[in-house]
Amino acid sequence: MNVDIIGKAYDIAANYLRRSGIIPDTSATHDRLLETIVYLFQRGETHPIRLANRAITAFESQQLAA
Repeated sequence: MNVDIIGKAYDIAANYLRRSGIIPDTSATHDRLLETIVYLFQRGETHPIRLANRAITAFESQQLAA
């Protein structure tokens, strides 16, 4: 697993979701977002920006369904 790619994707996605007010603005790692990014990475997405965008879309969809 490439921690650098996952870390960059997480930073991008978390920053967007925090600014949007979807996740709390804390320095703590949001586990569900990280799990989503790791899952997408394991499914083959390795570009940090695309990975972040797909994670954001998946996370927003999960929020709407809840």
